[in-house]
Order: sequence, then C-alpha cells, then structure tokens
Amino acid sequence: MKTLFDGYGGLVLDGALKTVQLALCSLALAFVIGLFGASAKLFGSRVIARLAHGYTALVRGAPDLVLMLLLYYSIQILLNGLTERMHWTQIDIKPFAAGVIVLGLIHGAYFTETFRGAFLAIPRGQMESATSLGMSPAHVLAHILFPQMMRFALPAVGNNWQVIVKSTALVSIIGLSDVVKAARDAGKSTTRYFFFIAVAAFVYLLITTISNFVLLYLEKRYNVGVRKVTV
Repeated sequence: MKTLFDGYGGLVLDGALKTVQLALCSLALAFVIGLFGASAKLFGSRVIARLAHGYTALVRGAPDLVLMLLLYYSIQILLNGLTERMHWTQIDIKPFAAGVIVLGLIHGAYFTETFRGAFLAIPRGQMESATSLGMSPAHVLAHILFPQMMRFALPAVGNNWQVIVKSTALVSIIGLSDVVKAARDAGKSTTRYFFFIAVAAFVYLLITTISNFVLLYLEKRYNVGVRKVTV
C-alpha cells in the first residue's frame, strides 16, 4: 500500500475523512436553514417571507464558487472589523468552519425550496384537524407534518446531499485539506497527478454509492404504511 501511494496514503485517507465530515456538517446546517426558510416562506410575516425569497433567489442565481469566495472573505472582513472596533484579538476563521458555513448557507437555499414544496404537498386538512383536536403547533409539526414532509422531500434531499458531497471539492480553494487538496499535493510531489486525482474521484464515487443505500433505507422507512399504486 505504501508503494502504491508512495507514502501519501495517510494524507489521502485523512483528506477523505475530512471530506465526509465537511459534507455531513454542511448537510446538518443546510437542513436546519432549509426548515427555517421554508417555514418563513409559508408561515412567516410578509417581511420575513420576502427576506427568505430574496435569500433563495440570490443563492440559486449565482455560481457556487463565486458565492463561496464572497461569503468566505466577507465573513472574515466582518470579523476583522468587529475585532478591531472592540479592540479584541483578531479572529481567523478556520477553513473547516468556513467550509461548513459557506456550504450550509448555499445549499440551505435549495433545501428551503425542497421543504416548501414538500409541505405544500401535505393536505391542509390534516393540520386543521390536528389543531382542532388541541395539538400544539410544535406537536403538529413533529408528529404530523414533518414525517409526511420527509416522505415527499426525501428524493430531493438525496439529490441535494449528492451535490453537497461534490461541492466539498470547491472548499480546497480556501485552504481546507480535503481529499482533493490531498490528491493535488500528492500528485505534485510524486508526478503521479492523474493517479491521485483518480483516487479522489473514486473516493467521491464510494461516498455517493454508500449514500444511495442509506437513502434507499430512509425511503422505505418513511414510506411505511403508504400504499403503492398498481396499474
């Protein structure tokens, strides 16, 4: 193994683990942002709904790479200005934290639209019936709306997750030692650039393949009790 990877196997493995961690943390943040965004559009006041619409329109209309650079540098500039004004020690954003925040904000817009459409697919009478029985809004969301919403949203959630995994490759430009950066560094040092880039591609393929099995399980889990239409 050491001969195959010319001693860079550990570096590539660390990069692969960092990629998985980054994707999972970004997914969690995007999921939360998506729920808040969808709720703001559907149940928020006119001002909050307009802010949510502006957020999704801006993010979905600009390239991910451009947004990543803008968010990364703008957040750092804001922190520098705040620390200078408050006479604090300068705070430098770690590449991993920056990657999670940026990917979460970008893909949170897509999750917002995914969850909004899924909520709209639920018959409105179910929410009205639960409210008439005295259930609180929190109980209605947790026990009635959310499980059904996930059934409708899961295919799109799976697609968004696959995109998040591949988008982690962009984070290498802000200094994160993910699998792409590890492969590039190993390739430059060994002059086996094609081999290590192919290894990085295989890592992404492995992650997405495993994800497909997990998504298939979740799809079966959230479709329990749902009758399939037969022709």
